[in-house]
Amino acid sequence: MSHRRQQLESTLQRTIGQIISAGLADPRVSGLISVTGVNITPDGQLAIISISVLPEDRQETVLHGLRHATRHIHAEVAEKVYTRSLPKFRFELDTSLKKQAAVLDAIRQAAAELPPPPEEPEEDEAADEATFHESEDSET
Repeated sequence: MSHRRQQLESTLQRTIGQIISAGLADPRVSGLISVTGVNITPDGQLAIISISVLPEDRQETVLHGLRHATRHIHAEVAEKVYTRSLPKFRFELDTSLKKQAAVLDAIRQAAAELPPPPEEPEEDEAADEATFHESEDSET
């Protein structure tokens, strides 16, 4: 992947996130909406914009609203980002965060079901200090 494409993806992600957080007139686009990534196709004609929406029950509604506002968002991005050609936008839901959360929950549950590790007997701290002082004396 070229450095230029990576730079453009990062710039688009930041700019689109700012436009969405500033608010759109469409009431369907509400809630916590995060732009989690932007991938530009190798030919540079299409930018796939991954979004995450909370609460989850509003995902489809928000996605529909963003798809409806794509031309407006594209026009605003074109005003802020200076490039020869700006790729077309396509919004998609990012489910990777939900998958990661499910894996972490499964790990937590498995860790909670494990028996606690056996406790090691506590050693006498005075004996440790005496051994430490003896080794210091023998070195000098």
